[in-house]
Amino acid sequence: MLHYHTIPVTPFQQNCSILWCDQTMEGAVVDPGGDLPRLLAFAEKQGITLKQILLTHCHVDHCAGTADLAEQLQLPIIGPHEGDQYWIDALPQTAINYGFPPARVFTPTRWLQDGDTVQLGQSTLQVRHCPGHTPGHVVFHSAEANRAFVGDVLFAGSIGRTDFPGGDYDTLIASITQRLWPMGNDTVFIPGHGPESTFGRERVSNPFVAGT
Repeated sequence: MLHYHTIPVTPFQQNCSILWCDQTMEGAVVDPGGDLPRLLAFAEKQGITLKQILLTHCHVDHCAGTADLAEQLQLPIIGPHEGDQYWIDALPQTAINYGFPPARVFTPTRWLQDGDTVQLGQSTLQVRHCPGHTPGHVVFHSAEANRAFVGDVLFAGSIGRTDFPGGDYDTLIASITQRLWPMGNDTVFIPGHGPESTFGRERVSNPFVAGT
């Protein structure tokens, strides 16, 4: 069974999640934006062997620690979709602009496409390409755990910004309604910032997508 623990990192309080299979104790870090010692301490305390880095998208608060973590533990970098190459290339300057520690450019080991799967121990994650916030944004869905790790596509009561380069409001709304809603109203999602919610709750109460 898939388990997870979410740790807000960086001054942006980005939700970095550590996932692991309870049968193999193999784990992955979703969106290591920073504060790597905290992430590694949790994994060590739980007896988790980190095997990969998963990226929903490549804004600096979600991936600034990726190159360092991959190098330190010799981990493959999985995701996002290649539409986010621009944001990877811009990481060093973006880190300076937002007052982050230095962030290095990296090359994903594997780009992801809509419909791909990622294996973590004996757990399988389904991949959906959900552009709109960034062109290469992806979402990781665990049907067995009834959880979706959605990055900055959707929040409790809000949606991702679309005013950054490559963002598009209509595309984001289509990603939410066509790619997220079919996962089911009772699916709990872990957003890139803020508290968890369910797709069903957002379909009723979120002012941006209510009634869709």
